Amino acid sequence: MTLKTLSPDAAGALLAQGAVLVDIRSANEHARVRIAQARHIPLAKLAQGAMRFEGASAVIFHCRSGARTLMNAQLLDGCAACDTYLLEGGLDAWKRADLPIVTDARQPLELQRQVQIAAGAAVFAGTALGATLSPWFYALSGFIGAGLVFAGVSGFCGLARLLMKAPWNRRALSS
Repeated sequence: MTLKTLSPDAAGALLAQGAVLVDIRSANEHARVRIAQARHIPLAKLAQGAMRFEGASAVIFHCRSGARTLMNAQLLDGCAACDTYLLEGGLDAWKRADLPIVTDARQPLELQRQVQIAAGAAVFAGTALGATLSPWFYALSGFIGAGLVFAGVSGFCGLARLLMKAPWNRRALSS
């Protein structure tokens, strides 16, 4: 079997026939906005092989844009003994098709966006302070840049780990 793509409208029709929709995003992404019918099973849990979707007629996997699902298509295809599909364009396409979603604005932004905001603010502050007060503040921008390079190379982001411990994120990750 191979992971076939479905448009949001075709996925909606298949769901009406009893297919299972699986959101592979992380808990903090799922907490803020999601498709109501979707089961939340993060990609890491699916990679452990814990879910097999016994008895399902079809399984449709989705992420935010479809890229993460496409990158892990082989793994996801092996998670079900039935037909497996990829929601083309992911949650973003589902929203563009004006299909129903559940939004909880009380939940924090996705962790990746929080990292981007924090890193960008620190680089901006370091540059502005370096230009106006002391060139030593440029070191802050350099430190953040080095941290981002390290995160990209190693897969470990210290800023993300720090933000995960923030009180507003602990609530989303525990649900």
